[in-house]
Amino acid sequence: MRVKTRFALLVATTLVVSTTAQAAPVFINILTGGTSGVYYPIGVGLSQIYSDGIAGAKTSVQATKASVENLNLLQAGRGELALALGDSVADAKNGVEEAGFKTPLTKLRALGGAYPNYIQIVASKESGIKSLADLKGKTISVGAPKSGTELNARAIFKAAGLTYQDMGKVQYLPFAESVELIKNRQLDATLQSSGLGMAAIRDLASVMPLNYVAIPPEVVTKIGNAAYQSEMIPANTYDGQTDAVPTVAITNILVTRADMSDDVVYEMTKLLFENLPRLGNSHSAAKDIKLDSAAKNLPIALHPGAERYYKEKGAL
Repeated sequence: MRVKTRFALLVATTLVVSTTAQAAPVFINILTGGTSGVYYPIGVGLSQIYSDGIAGAKTSVQATKASVENLNLLQAGRGELALALGDSVADAKNGVEEAGFKTPLTKLRALGGAYPNYIQIVASKESGIKSLADLKGKTISVGAPKSGTELNARAIFKAAGLTYQDMGKVQYLPFAESVELIKNRQLDATLQSSGLGMAAIRDLASVMPLNYVAIPPEVVTKIGNAAYQSEMIPANTYDGQTDAVPTVAITNILVTRADMSDDVVYEMTKLLFENLPRLGNSHSAAKDIKLDSAAKNLPIALHPGAERYYKEKGAL
C-alpha cells in the first residue's frame, strides 16, 4: 500500500507541476500615450487581441507621456510592448541626452513598423494663424517636455527659422488639455504628433472653426532627418478642413525588449498581422500598418521572434 500511495502522490505532484507550468501567465503590459491620442486605443485593441490569442496572457494597457517615457520604461523592464516614434527610437539607441535618454538603451528590439504619425498644427481661426511664421508672438502647446511630440516641434521650428523665444508663450501640455485651453481662448494653437483623425482635434473641430497650418516640403527637407517625410493630411480629415494640408509624417514603431521570449514575440507579431481589420476598429490609423513594409528601415534590430515571422511571410 505504501508503494502505491507513494506512486499516487508522485503522479499527483507531477500533474500539479505540469498544470502549473502550462498555466504560467504571460504578462504583456502595453505602453501607450495619453488617452485622447491614438497610441492608447491601439494599445487597448492589441491587449484584447493578445488576451484572446495567447494562452495564459495577462494583458494590461498603461497610459503614459508616450515615446520617450515608453522607451525608458521598456529599458527598465516595466513593459513588454510600446509604441514610439521612429526618431525617438533612434535617439534612444544612441543615448541622445537632450532627447531624454541619459545613456544608450540597449534592450530595445523592434516588433515592427506601425502607422505614420502626422504632425498636425491647428489654431483657432480667430487667432489669425495661417502659417508657421504666424506663430510668432502667439501661445502654443507642444506636448510634454522632451516627449516625442515636443522633439518634433523643436526640429520643425528650427527648420522654419523659429525658436520658442519667438512665441508669445509655449505650453508643455498633452493633447486633451491643449484642446480645452484653445476652447477657453487661453491658447492660440497646438502642435500634435499623432495618427490622422485623432479624437482631441476632432473634438475641437466640432465646436469651433480652426486653421490647419501647413509644413511645406522645403521645411521638411531642412530638418535633415530621414525619419521626417513630406506628407499630406487629406482633405476632410476633420470638420471644416476642406483642403489637403502639407505636413510631416514620422513612422511609429512597435518596440519590445531583447529578453522577451522568442516564441511570445513571434505570437505577438503573428496575431498583430492576422488581426489588422480588428485592430483597425480600435482606431482608423491602424489601417495603415502594412506587413510588406513593417520590417524595413527600422532604427533598431528586429526581435528574433518577430524576425522569424517576417521570414516565414517573405516580408524581409
